[in-house]
Amino acid sequence: MLRRLWIILEMIKIEHTVFALPFALCAALVAARSLPAGFPSWAQLGWILLAMVGARSSAMTFNRLVDQEIDLHNPRTATRALPAGVITRGQAWIFTLVTTALFVLASGMLNRLALLLSPLALLIIWGYSYTKRFMTWSHVVLGVALGIAPSAAWIAITGTLALPALVLSAAVVCWTAGFDIIYACQDIAFDRESGLYSLPATFGVPRALVISSLLHAMAFTLLVVFGWLAALRFGYGLSLLPVAALLFWQHRLVHPDDLSRINAAFFTTNGLISLVLLIGTTCDVLVGYSHPY
Repeated sequence: MLRRLWIILEMIKIEHTVFALPFALCAALVAARSLPAGFPSWAQLGWILLAMVGARSSAMTFNRLVDQEIDLHNPRTATRALPAGVITRGQAWIFTLVTTALFVLASGMLNRLALLLSPLALLIIWGYSYTKRFMTWSHVVLGVALGIAPSAAWIAITGTLALPALVLSAAVVCWTAGFDIIYACQDIAFDRESGLYSLPATFGVPRALVISSLLHAMAFTLLVVFGWLAALRFGYGLSLLPVAALLFWQHRLVHPDDLSRINAAFFTTNGLISLVLLIGTTCDVLVGYSHPY
């Protein structure tokens, strides 16, 4: 059982939870400054962590189930656990249901509004799995799936929603769509042959990379706006410098004629971006700046 669980966790790349989780924690830390304690409780942080892990695990396993036949015919993904027959669809469905229940339970333990909105969140994160079959801009839908994390965390802390959370969510949408476009460049031939939609398959790699750059420029601008709205100062402002450098480096790693460094651009830089922003936000929250909202 433990071996099967490990295979499933490896299949869904559980370590990639680091992409969206730090943004959720940034929102939670900023939102909690309006509370008497000025900081989230350990229970709140724990339930947010479980909700994030549950939601992403559920969504990724559902995606692997929906895409099993596609993955089987794609040389890049044919060795994944489901198409390779290492685990069964039944085992994957059980894991999906368990992690979904974990997400709903964690939402309910946070507050009533989080619980009521949990079905909508599931609809978004599951629905993404079908979008590549009929829309070129499926990357933006993936961005929305990750981008709801900061707003969800804000709701988890306060039971309400505020403008800083929405701006941070918009930044995550643009950031995610931008790096997903880069990642999709490696499947351009397969997508075209299989009748699947992606921005690189529709417009070609050079134009797709330009659009990715524009999305990341928008993401950085929104991150600056978030810091201003949330009255974050030195720590957050300092963290924006390496974020800008990492976004720039990400696009330097990938060229229309050389996609060999996509994994470095996708995994390394994006994981660092979210962690750096969390560190900067945490520093400012601990200092205790006032907030305008």
